Amino acid sequence: MTVRIYVPRDAAALALGAEKVADAIAKEIATRGVDAKIVRNGSRGMFWLEPLVEVDVDGKRIGYGPVKARDIASLFDAGLAEGASHPLCLGEVEDLPFLKSQTRLTFARCGITDPLSLGDYEAHGGLAGLKRAISMAPAEVVKEVTDSGLRGRGGAGFPTGIKWKTVADAAGDRKYIVCNADEGDSGTFADRMIMEGDPFVLIEGMAIAGLATGATKGFIYTRSEYPHAIAAMTAAVEIARKAGVLGSSVLGSGRAFDMEIRTGAGAYVCGEETALLNSLEGKRGIVRAKPPLPAHKGLFGCPTVINNVISLASVPVIMEKGAAFYRDFGMGRSRGTIPLQIAGNVRYGGLFETAFGLSLGEIVDTIGGGTATGRPVKAVQVGGPLGAYFPRALFDTPFDYEAFAAKDGLIGHAGLVVFDDTADMLKQARFAMEFCAIESCGKCTPCRIGSTRGVETADKIAQGIEPEKNRALLADLCNTMKFGSLCALGGFTPYPVVSAMTHFPEDFSPAPLIEAAE
Repeated sequence: MTVRIYVPRDAAALALGAEKVADAIAKEIATRGVDAKIVRNGSRGMFWLEPLVEVDVDGKRIGYGPVKARDIASLFDAGLAEGASHPLCLGEVEDLPFLKSQTRLTFARCGITDPLSLGDYEAHGGLAGLKRAISMAPAEVVKEVTDSGLRGRGGAGFPTGIKWKTVADAAGDRKYIVCNADEGDSGTFADRMIMEGDPFVLIEGMAIAGLATGATKGFIYTRSEYPHAIAAMTAAVEIARKAGVLGSSVLGSGRAFDMEIRTGAGAYVCGEETALLNSLEGKRGIVRAKPPLPAHKGLFGCPTVINNVISLASVPVIMEKGAAFYRDFGMGRSRGTIPLQIAGNVRYGGLFETAFGLSLGEIVDTIGGGTATGRPVKAVQVGGPLGAYFPRALFDTPFDYEAFAAKDGLIGHAGLVVFDDTADMLKQARFAMEFCAIESCGKCTPCRIGSTRGVETADKIAQGIEPEKNRALLADLCNTMKFGSLCALGGFTPYPVVSAMTHFPEDFSPAPLIEAAE
């Protein structure tokens, strides 16, 4: 019986040498005449163990990692193909604490299946949600998604079902589904992992959205920095089209839905939905004033659903298992699961899917294992470069949209970046303003000018020039940007700045500048 040896083709694993590991395994298989096949899967999300090599032994996946190419000969000597013991052996992968304590719904197949095998996808529950959606009226599908409590996983947390219903009810000769895969936040990688590790789940989610709203065409808008994701999605779309999952008659239903992959040039502001639409239309990526909302007048002036990758990839399991199943996870108005992306100065960085409700302290200290340096945690930035910095005093905050908003924070795309006690929060605040100044589309004055003045003011504070006056000025700039900016780029930049000033005031009180004696 042919042994299946899994080596990730995920970008994180490739960055750590997975391609060399796969080549070394292929050579050993050929040299030793072993009856084995290499499967290039996605990542399980345990980045400190990458490259993670897995072997299927009697239906159980035995893991080895982190593996380097130089380890392969000794692994085969020890009996890799039989899942034998070795210093790098981790035992059964599903029993590893990091994985065992997760609730994997959206990422149920990621790292397990061959990403480009539609047969593998179906064997692990794929297309069940789409088949159920085809058997239902469009309004029933919209109601199922609404009743599940699914909210946008891209940042704003807007109820997905309401957005779908708005587009379904809107008049228009043509409607579109746009997937926002422009994952630009620091410390985030969930979108990329889905596109590289389980692309069919995103295709299925978009097809369900199309059938539910009357849209016949979809676009995935991603960034040029994701070449592996672009290649995987392009190949998966072609496979799905040939299999009749996409096209003029989705799974023989007589209802059409097809899609394309589009690549942006890497502008952070194009993660904002209206700037994204401009870019898709071939225009400069600048923010549009609202109203009209994209749901009424979006891509090419037509009603358009714009959802994040994780929002759309969560739909198939909702349709397969029902709204009540999904809604049973979570807390308050935050229902279902959320893929936490743990990064920065942290011991166990990676993707951890769990129901809403864990405290920030549990995530950082228990799941993440504290800092990689072993020093005390000073701050955690949640929600990307525009997210607030939370000190340990706020680590009892549950991971929930409303709970974070009550503490002047954002969940955003659920990226967490950990900092130890050597971090200078004044420098971090300056970085937020500088980032905004660089990435601003330039359309509105508060964002374009406010961020530039913010950098200058932070520099004056660092130099000890009238620190009290300049701290007040920085706070005033933040207030202007928060309430005067057209979009979230300028509107959210104050979150990291104000939180740094509020929770770490000692970093904003450098020694005063001593004037040289005349």
